[in-house]
Amino acid sequence: MTVLLVMAKAPVPGQVKTRLCPPATPVEAARIAAAALLDTLDTVRATARVIPVLACAGRPDARLRAALAGWTVLPQRGAGLADRLANAHTDAAAAFPGHPILQIGMDTPQLTPTSLTAAVSQLGTADAALGAAVDGGWWALGLRDPARAAVLRKVPMSTPDTGRLTLAALTGLRVATLPVLRDVDEWPDALAVAATLPGTRFSRAVAAVRVAPTGTHA
Repeated sequence: MTVLLVMAKAPVPGQVKTRLCPPATPVEAARIAAAALLDTLDTVRATARVIPVLACAGRPDARLRAALAGWTVLPQRGAGLADRLANAHTDAAAAFPGHPILQIGMDTPQLTPTSLTAAVSQLGTADAALGAAVDGGWWALGLRDPARAAVLRKVPMSTPDTGRLTLAALTGLRVATLPVLRDVDEWPDALAVAATLPGTRFSRAVAAVRVAPTGTHA
């Protein structure tokens, strides 16, 4: 079985999804982040033959703790995102030795059990799997040998070149390419992704933001 590792932040106003502000307020941005994470947890839970693990920065609230029943929850550690990613792979591998890891985030609530199963299956024949994001980053990294995540420590994160540099850092490995997805980082991303997810927590949280004609909060 494959460890399905979700990297996430506790949805605290002012600390998550700040690039959605404006038009969202910090409280609304946190609600959007919480909705994206809860929808993602539901998708992982519905994915067959995976071991669900959450690496969380911050303390989950009561609603999130209830959604994590049956999960292994690990604290994120490290000064920057690159270190936290590499450490999360290390910690998940220590908790479940001998298992490949597919790591995703909380910014792609459009994922489905089918798409996750397809991504996991790539590690049956490839050494790694990488899913590029529209903004030049990546939304998923799968590794048959989680120790290989150490290369992330030298990759600049949150830049338009992060995806390309991550692929270059995986040199020597057979890397399977996953579909390109849109991360929810800025307001146009939130609108575009919400439009594909009617009836979800995420789409309702985005729709709850009242946007004035100028693009600011009403």
